[in-house]
Amino acid sequence: MTGKEISIIHPRPSSIVAALYTLRDLNVDVAILHGPPGCSFKHARLLEEDGIHVVTTALDENGFVFGGHDKLVQLINKSVELFSPKIIGVVGTCASMIIGEEMHEAVLEANPDVPVIEVEVHAGYHNNTKGVIFALESALDAGIIDRKEFERQEYLLAKATEVEKKFGAASREYLAPSRGDIKYTVAKRVIELLKEGKRGITIMNAKKETGYMFADITLAVNEVAASLGKKDSIVNMANLDENVGLPRVRKHAEYIMRDLKAHGIEIHEIIGGMDEYPIAGEKVSELIKEKYSDYDFAVITGVPHAIPMENIEGMELISVTNGPRQVLPLKEIGHEYVLVEIDLHPKTLGVSNIVESEFGATLREIAKETRKEA
Repeated sequence: MTGKEISIIHPRPSSIVAALYTLRDLNVDVAILHGPPGCSFKHARLLEEDGIHVVTTALDENGFVFGGHDKLVQLINKSVELFSPKIIGVVGTCASMIIGEEMHEAVLEANPDVPVIEVEVHAGYHNNTKGVIFALESALDAGIIDRKEFERQEYLLAKATEVEKKFGAASREYLAPSRGDIKYTVAKRVIELLKEGKRGITIMNAKKETGYMFADITLAVNEVAASLGKKDSIVNMANLDENVGLPRVRKHAEYIMRDLKAHGIEIHEIIGGMDEYPIAGEKVSELIKEKYSDYDFAVITGVPHAIPMENIEGMELISVTNGPRQVLPLKEIGHEYVLVEIDLHPKTLGVSNIVESEFGATLREIAKETRKEA
């Protein structure tokens, strides 16, 4: 460990889980966890809602001593029999890695007639992006992605780690979780700003499928602005480029853009793809400097801490994240209001349409009350 690194004592995301989500984005049909039955249970269960079969070799005390080679061979064969997959993923766990399991030998013995992405990973890495890189390296070896896409992903992951260490949950030893500001209060403030004729920017900089809920906030702000006769006061930016990213990630952008268009919402500026959230902030910063420097407020959703402050610090900033430990860092760098959509992740798995957010629902309800009073 270098002198600049800090020892983080609050819970961190797991490299095993990161590998599983990467397999999902690669359109793997079956992910086999080679380890104990309870390893990564919550996320494995959630991923099943997203159309991927997650199964486990269920190693027990006996397996910890004598290994699980035979179990893994049997489960690969059983998975082929049950699910007829086009691509299989095999993911290590702390237990299988500690006892030195050779997953590749089991894959060779099973010899399924489909590509297998083998991910030798455990949860002992400080940066969960390690799990993503391992999965992508194996996907490259299996011919699922090409070298150009691998290098692009590797660059994005390095940038994501950099953002988290500077301004995110990896920026200090301990960050207490927070639910942020009260949504009712902030919704009233947005309506107040619109009524005053202030001009605003919605900036959706969402990570992959989380965009299904963050896009609802873009939608709600525009709906409320239109209801107040202030439609032209809002400019929308979003990382909804449908031409970049892993297969599933491109689909997310396509579906979200489809829904926004169906509601008559124009995205004035595309700031990148849905896996480009670590670098899209630079594009946002350039656009604001060139075209929108005189705007009054911004509603930033997804990964607000990836947006540089230099060209937005003169605006009133309202940010929405799904990370409870992100509230304090955002407040400290100058975001007036920070909201948390706490149940976002389970609600955005397995969907293909925009999902209503708590903040969006609150905005709509208060706007209705305002119209009745008028």
